Amino acid sequence: DIPVDNLYAEPVLSRYWSTRNFDKLVLVSPDVGNVKRARQYSQRLGGELAIIDKRRITGKDIEVGHLIGDVEGKTVLMMDDMISTAGTVSNAAKLCKDKGAMKVFVGATHAVLCGPAAERLRAAPIDEVVVTDTIPVGQDKIDAIGKLNVLSVAELMGEAIHRIHNDESVSSLFLKEGR
Repeated sequence: DIPVDNLYAEPVLSRYWSTRNFDKLVLVSPDVGNVKRARQYSQRLGGELAIIDKRRITGKDIEVGHLIGDVEGKTVLMMDDMISTAGTVSNAAKLCKDKGAMKVFVGATHAVLCGPAAERLRAAPIDEVVVTDTIPVGQDKIDAIGKLNVLSVAELMGEAIHRIHNDESVSSLFLKEGR
């Protein structure tokens, strides 16, 4: 019975991606479970929507199936809640490139980056990986990946705390007009 406010990094990530002025943008959900997230970013940033049909074989291994949608000649943006071993986003990026995507960008709230994540991201056909600092990312990981950009959620957290202390709406932080 403790009141809780869910905080989302979406405003921080959307603000960053909106400065990129992508041409022919398509938001690709790396799996069926992320369709709602991809749709939200699609509405915020503009662009089409595509979905990758992924099957988990084991706790560590996945099989990327089919791409539902069109990425040929387009810029792909894939958003996920977290990147753990980077198997999903790396395989999804390869599939998008195989289907004719011009560029592939990946974003996630939490950079767990365990096991083979750094090697997979470095080798994947991804132009840039953008994460937030909800989990500290060491300089060694940044250097190992080479195309990793870490955004701060400090301002968002500070504003949420300010609103809680002043009995103001926290949820309005996540409305398009609340930014």
